[in-house]
Formats: sequence, C-alpha cells, structure tokens
Amino acid sequence: MKLISGYENRKARIEMLPLLDVMFLILVFFIYSIFSMSVHRGLKVDLPQAGGSLEIGEMSTITVTKENKLYLNGEEMEMKRITSNAIEAWRSTQTPVLIQADRTSELGVGIKMLGLLKAGGVQRVAFMVEE
Repeated sequence: MKLISGYENRKARIEMLPLLDVMFLILVFFIYSIFSMSVHRGLKVDLPQAGGSLEIGEMSTITVTKENKLYLNGEEMEMKRITSNAIEAWRSTQTPVLIQADRTSELGVGIKMLGLLKAGGVQRVAFMVEE
C-alpha cells in the first residue's frame, strides 16, 4: 500500500525569519559591547551650565577637580607638565584640548591653563560645559 502525503515534490528551503532574528540579536550584542568598552578619560566633575557646540574626535582632556587638582587624560600631574604634554600633542598631531573644570573650582586655574596653552601655540582649546 502506497501512502500519498504530498511531501514528495517539496524542495528543501532555508527559513529567513529565524536567520534574521539571530543576525539582529548578534548586531545588538556587538553594539552594546562596543558602548560598554568605550574608555571615558575624564573624571567625574560637576560641570557649569552654558550653551556650546559639540566637539567630536580625539582630544587631550584636562580635568580640574573641586580641590583644584589637575589631571591630563585621567593622570594627575602638575600644571607645567600638563601644558607641556598638551602643547607637544598639539604640535605633533593637532590634537585639540578640552578643559573640564568643576563648577566649584577656582576660575583662575582654568584661565591660567588656557593662557599657557594659547601661549604655547595650541589653537583649539575649549571648556566643557553642561547644557
């Protein structure tokens, strides 16, 4: 006795929907991994509020804490060493400098840093603010 099922003439095929679901989950996983591995060079400071523009790209970050301690890319240094390193980076790779200062830090520290950098020839210096 021969059974007639209707499956004899069907060809094998690949279902695309489960494949797309898997690819989407892999994409989400890699995007999430990239964002969680990003390096934040700055220290936590309470930024002053002001309007400003967005700077994108590689930068040297100078941080002034509320105790007026100075950091270059997360490493504590004195002012002369910070300015010489930032000026050297500007001369070699045109790396802009971003000064992020706590709102309770002394204004004179940031202004002195700005003056030293400008005197050293750094053309792109900006203060980080919170909008």
